[in-house]
Amino acid sequence: MLEQLLQWDYSAFLAVNPGMHHPWLDAVVPWLRNKYFWTPLYLGLAVFLWLNLRGKGLWIILGAIIAVAMADTISSKVLKPLVQRERPCRDVLVRDQAEVLVHCGGGYSFPSSHATNHFALAVFLIGTLGRIYRKGRYLWLVWAASIAFAQVYVGVHFPLDVLFGALLGTLIGWLNAVVTRELMDPESLKKIPD
Repeated sequence: MLEQLLQWDYSAFLAVNPGMHHPWLDAVVPWLRNKYFWTPLYLGLAVFLWLNLRGKGLWIILGAIIAVAMADTISSKVLKPLVQRERPCRDVLVRDQAEVLVHCGGGYSFPSSHATNHFALAVFLIGTLGRIYRKGRYLWLVWAASIAFAQVYVGVHFPLDVLFGALLGTLIGWLNAVVTRELMDPESLKKIPD
């Protein structure tokens, strides 16, 4: 079973990298996974939350930071050292076929911290901000999925790395959204024991 799953993972990786490569995508996709590319979005969202929601906005900002910190710690500090899966750009079975578009990166591959972190943030925002601003809330999932896909496209993660990261991030984001919603509700604060 595990061998078949890994074989599927290798095949799926090669279908994307180099299978889907195109000069235009090769120029654009690496930007999707670049943390500095998204900094204006993060800062703009924080300013928007503060200006429009004040106290609730601060809870959402704090909850988002906690969700991403939890996701990053669990994926990179706990699971990666435990699983110790090589990145595709280093894996002897695919590295010669892979077209690596960015620095291969240190550490291990499973799960993808990019996928875990961004799905945690996306699901957290859907579970908190999405309840206030319902229109377009699921675009956060498209955003997170594009970043996860980019990890495979540029050659630094296998599809199972990003799929597991997406599932883990979804769980972390949802749990943090539940807790943050409870804390945003002043009545729920009375329920917390001294």
